[in-house]
Amino acid sequence: MSRQEEPAHQAHGGLGRGLDALIPRGAGGVQEVEVGRISPSPVQPRHSFDPVALDELAASIREHGVLQPVIVARAGAGYTLVAGERRWRAARLAGLSTIPALVRETSPESALELALVENLQRADLTPLEEAAAYRDLVDSFSLTQEQVAARVGRSRVAVTNRLRLLGLPERTKALLAEGAITEGHARALLGCADPGLTDAIAEQVAERGLSVRETEELVRRARAQEPGPDSDEPASGPSGREAASPSAMEEELQRALGTRVQILRSRRGGRLVVHYYDDDQLSGILEMLLQRGSF
Repeated sequence: MSRQEEPAHQAHGGLGRGLDALIPRGAGGVQEVEVGRISPSPVQPRHSFDPVALDELAASIREHGVLQPVIVARAGAGYTLVAGERRWRAARLAGLSTIPALVRETSPESALELALVENLQRADLTPLEEAAAYRDLVDSFSLTQEQVAARVGRSRVAVTNRLRLLGLPERTKALLAEGAITEGHARALLGCADPGLTDAIAEQVAERGLSVRETEELVRRARAQEPGPDSDEPASGPSGREAASPSAMEEELQRALGTRVQILRSRRGGRLVVHYYDDDQLSGILEMLLQRGSF
């Protein structure tokens, strides 16, 4: 039998301001709301619910009732869920006609933030669901990645790295969503610039059960075949392919910074090229480089 969720402030502490601080006050206390008058939130970051876990929670609710109220906002003649969709779904499965709820007035931004923080505190989101929720906060409410990080209690680098997962090709994202590859595999695959090749490597990783280090090696070999930019070809010394080939130092830097790194050699030295995708990621990279002991 599945235990019901503990109060959010007890789980995975340190996230943002916590649900208590995010919930607007001024409305009444807990009240019984008809289950049928509640609709799921259109900004719920969590897209999948384990049916077995829901059945277990429903069984717990039949025996003990709903121990923690859901949070809802008024929407016309009914209500929209702000937090607690899993409990609401399980209550429907358990055959309850009403569910204890806190009725709060929330903006769309606050509703998404509440749902995101609640799911993060319970580790209920997949990496891609979390990344998509961050992207919604950035795009829909004009927040910077730094502001998003502060609101949900994550580092800016962690938010940036999750957002980068959204740039993976579709098949690779599907394998990550299915659990066929891990987030560690996905981050290694970000080093491959060719989407078709990325998907092919991801399929191979899933089929063969390769480790993250083995995945990094496959990506390294793929990148070794990429021709370097003409402007970076040295006039003499190592060939262009050798100059662009990733070294052990390249791989170490890439793992540390979470982005593509190139060491381009020439007779009189060379250049270190660190790729970034937006200003927020650049700021995160600079933070890691300037922080003593980052590596």
